[in-house]
Amino acid sequence: MSNTEKIRNIVLIGFMGTGKSTVGKKLAKALSWSFIDIDVYIENKENTTIPDLFREKGEPYFRDVESNAIQQVLRQSKQVVSMGGGAVLRKDNCKTMLDNGLVIALTATPEAIIQRVKGNSDRPLLQGNLEERVYTMMEQRQGAYEFAHVTIDTFDRSPEEIAVQIQRMLQ
Repeated sequence: MSNTEKIRNIVLIGFMGTGKSTVGKKLAKALSWSFIDIDVYIENKENTTIPDLFREKGEPYFRDVESNAIQQVLRQSKQVVSMGGGAVLRKDNCKTMLDNGLVIALTATPEAIIQRVKGNSDRPLLQGNLEERVYTMMEQRQGAYEFAHVTIDTFDRSPEEIAVQIQRMLQ
């Protein structure tokens, strides 16, 4: 029996721009599992975009919706789930992730993240001075991803390489 048969879900966490969605899609395809991006799930449930949700109802409302989405999605199994970067800000979310899957934190340097997300207006928390926002938020979230079972540095590596590394780890 492979380790994937023992794992309910694979949960990818990390700061914005670390590759959670890109790696997650490749990994899900390789495992023949479903892929769920929590932010896309929320947009479909709320029938609006994340930036509009932040603008119209505020971050606290979004975080409540996000917590409910995490609870609902992680009831299922055989999924690779990409969490929003701030999903780890609530301890209950972290516990739900740990209870329902193998949690893998993807990391990258602030410089790599800035390169990956520049020009993307879909990230409401990064509006304004991008460099300043990334450094400030990474400092505020320092340690927030450390509860993960595994941490993988995505700097200077392709999403395919990272997906293969995770697959090998599961064998």
